[in-house]
Formats: sequence, C-alpha cells, structure tokens
Amino acid sequence: MNKALSASSASAPRQQIFSFLSKWGMVLTVIAMIAIFGIASENFLDPFNIINILRSIAIVTVIAIGVSVSLTVGGFDLSVGSTASLANALVISLFVWHGFGTTAAILLTLGLCMLVGLFNALLIVVLRIPDMLATLGSLFVIQGVAMTYSYGGSITENMVLPSGDMAEGTIPAAFGALGQVPTIVFIMLGVTLVAQLGLSLTTHGRRMYAIGGNPEAARLSGIRTRRYKVAAYLIASLLAGLGGILLASRIGSSQVNAGGSYLMDAVAAAWIGFSLAGSGKPNALGTLVGAVILGVLQNGLVMLSVPYYAMDIIKGLVLAGALAVTYFQWR
Repeated sequence: MNKALSASSASAPRQQIFSFLSKWGMVLTVIAMIAIFGIASENFLDPFNIINILRSIAIVTVIAIGVSVSLTVGGFDLSVGSTASLANALVISLFVWHGFGTTAAILLTLGLCMLVGLFNALLIVVLRIPDMLATLGSLFVIQGVAMTYSYGGSITENMVLPSGDMAEGTIPAAFGALGQVPTIVFIMLGVTLVAQLGLSLTTHGRRMYAIGGNPEAARLSGIRTRRYKVAAYLIASLLAGLGGILLASRIGSSQVNAGGSYLMDAVAAAWIGFSLAGSGKPNALGTLVGAVILGVLQNGLVMLSVPYYAMDIIKGLVLAGALAVTYFQWR
C-alpha cells in the first residue's frame, strides 16, 4: 500500500505538468516561436514586422472563426475558401463593372454570400447530407460560380470587358482602407471579441455548444437544433464573405480562386482553437491563437530564407508537435 501511495504521489507532479501543457501548450508554442525567431533574425521583433504578421493573419482569422462557428453545432464548413473567392469577385465587380458605392457593394456582397450558407443548410439540414460531404460539394459549386462570374480571369480597374468595352468604375479609397493597418486588425479583433462573447456568454451560444455535444439530447431538451444549424452556416458564410472582402480591399483586385488558399490555414486555426485553456471546444480566442501560430511560423521561415518548397514540411511538423504537447494525456 505504501508503494502505491508513493507511486501516486510521484506521478502527481507529472500529471500536473501534462495538465498545464494540455491547457496552455499552444500559447507556449507561440512564445517559443517568437523567442526562437527573435534570436535567429534581428528584424523579426521589429514593430513593422509584428504589424505585418497581424495584417497577414487578419483574413485567416476572420474566415477561421466562421469555421469555428460551424464546428460548435457539430458541423464542418469546407466551402469557406470558395465563398471568400466569390466575395472577392463580387465586391470588386460591383465597383468596377457597376459603379456601386462602398457601403452598398459590401452589404450586397455579404447578402449574396449568405446564400451559400442557405445552400449548405439545405444540403445538410433538409437533405441530411453529412456536413463534410455537403460542404465539399458546395466548395466546387461556389468555386465554379466565382470563376464563371469573373469569366475565369481577374477583375481590375480599367479592364477590358468580354463585350470589348472598357470598365469605367473605380475602387473607392474608403474601401481600400479596410484592408490596411490598423483597420484590418481592428476588424479581426472585433470579430474575435464578438464571436467569443456570443458563444461563451449568451444563451444562443450555449445552445450551439449543446447541439455540438449531443444533438439528440439538445433536441429533446427543447432546443430547435435545425434553426441553430442553419444559423451556424449562415454565420460561417457571412464571415467567409467578410474575409473575401478584406482580401479584395488588401490587394485591390479580384484574382481567380483567391480565397482558396485560405481554407487549410483557416481549418487548422479553428481546430487548434479547441485546445486553448483546455476548453475542448471551438472558441474564437483559441482560433486567434491558432492563426497567430501559423502567421508567426510563416513569417519567421521567410525571414530565415527557408525555401518555399520546404515550408509546408516545417509548418506541418511544428503544428504536429504543438498538438502532441497539447493533446497528449498522461496515464
């Protein structure tokens, strides 16, 4: 018996260490990477570079929070990248082709992007297609719609239209400011704060978590699960559309499938968010931390002149190591 007590007392500190790592492993990863890159590159901690990192993660964070919202109800939206591409094409075309003002173009673009959420909800809630398969299908549909709408090319000021005429519309200066510092950073932080408070402190947020935890129990308790699932996909499409609008503002044009490259980083950031503070559930603050990890890693590797073709290897290994530290359970 004394041996058992001794073994138990000896394992207690180790259990506490693993418990601490499981809660704060991702934050420690961010701190470690900043320290390593700060030592390896004298310019990494330069304020201008820090601002550049924040600007680079803003779009990913906004899109990833949309993915996190879909995860709260036990879903998974893979169409966010294509929705961002569609928003990118729509908002620029409304300026260049149709002469819309900033507010009208943004609102119309967001409204049209929310139709993607309704389409996803139709497939998932009404037709009962599994979330991943349904949104994978809509990924290709929306990507095709965006490419067809833009005639398979870029949309820019003074472009030649398929009819042979010259596009006469211009991109307003006010719209261009949305994608610049500090506005884009404030938008990212605002979306993060609103999402975090909405999910953690409101009745609707707790109901969404309940649906994600046990949909049948949530339904039997009187929660209208179908409505909340529809709402989750509408929010995911809305935020993906906002991400596409910020991308359009940042680059000043519409590029073919411009939002597609954000999908995997957004998904990674959303899943990393599960581990923050041991929450074990999707949350906006954790998603922000996940995006920071990806942004710091990408920026640091560039500053160290790591070949672009090796970056994904290093990024994958670092993320796998960080997740291992976070999710490993001591027994």
